[in-house]
Amino acid sequence: MSNTVPVLVTGGAGYIGSHAVLALRDAGWPVCVIDNLTTGFRFVVPDDVPFYEGDIADSRLLAEIFERHAIGAVMHFAGSIIVPESVENPLKYYENNTAKSRSLIESAVAGGVRHFIFSSTAAVYGTPQTSPVTEDSPKLPINPYGMSKLMTEIMLQDVSKVAALNFGALRYFNVAGADPQQRAGQSTVGATHLIKVAVEAALGKRASVGVFGTDFSTPDGTGVRDYIHVSDLAHAHVLALEALIEQPERSLTMNCGYGQGFSVLEVLDAVDRVTNQSILRDLQGRRAGDPAALVADNTKIRQTLPWSPKYDELATIVEHALAWERKLGVLRASD
Repeated sequence: MSNTVPVLVTGGAGYIGSHAVLALRDAGWPVCVIDNLTTGFRFVVPDDVPFYEGDIADSRLLAEIFERHAIGAVMHFAGSIIVPESVENPLKYYENNTAKSRSLIESAVAGGVRHFIFSSTAAVYGTPQTSPVTEDSPKLPINPYGMSKLMTEIMLQDVSKVAALNFGALRYFNVAGADPQQRAGQSTVGATHLIKVAVEAALGKRASVGVFGTDFSTPDGTGVRDYIHVSDLAHAHVLALEALIEQPERSLTMNCGYGQGFSVLEVLDAVDRVTNQSILRDLQGRRAGDPAALVADNTKIRQTLPWSPKYDELATIVEHALAWERKLGVLRASD
């Protein structure tokens, strides 16, 4: 059985990583977590999951974890993810996302880890000329965040040719929603994700929602994005790991999205419907580098993995995000 392979999840106390931990645990995989808690939250990691507070560049700690838990696979989520910040502070992103990933990969190879799933991003495509975007589309990042992720993909490609390590690089589009059982969700204070921001506004935590650009060449003039539920994304990681274990000679690079786009205004309308109220929209100019539309061609992942999304309705994504936001308010009020 493939799910007897112990898995180390880096950044497992963060938004997407915590959902991957739940997906692995629910499917019976032995799993442990390393997170430095810079942006993660200890409370989203189940009590029965071994947790190490530390840095992925700490080779001694990683060697200890790999040996103690006989780790056979790594799911790597640790890193920095805010695009504007990457432009303002590129060295932080090349340190956290590239240099530390290099150290982690080196430790994994030294520790005999055979399989590596990497949290990549649609930002590697930059401003694509066509939409939907295929995996073969040009990789032309327009910010250090996208470049730092692409550099890690390239490292994995090179290392997999000379080491007994195969990899899966999953390029996310816009991740949203929360665990349907409300065990985890997007908890970051000051998050920039649209649906997170919108449900905060709906609950009175923000006065309005910024709409950046109303003159794009889209049906309503606002940017169109492909929103994927975080639990469907986490399930894709588990399936990708199974595929790597079943065929250790191959590696995989795949888009993770639904292949369906929604505009900013359509998303806000959906939040209005779910909450039966109207969010104040603050119409502003475009942000530099924002493409008009960024939608995944998900043909490859559907053909490669037995992936069948469960939560691909926009209203469902909003409902789950809203439920988590309400719970988060209760959790923080009780602190």
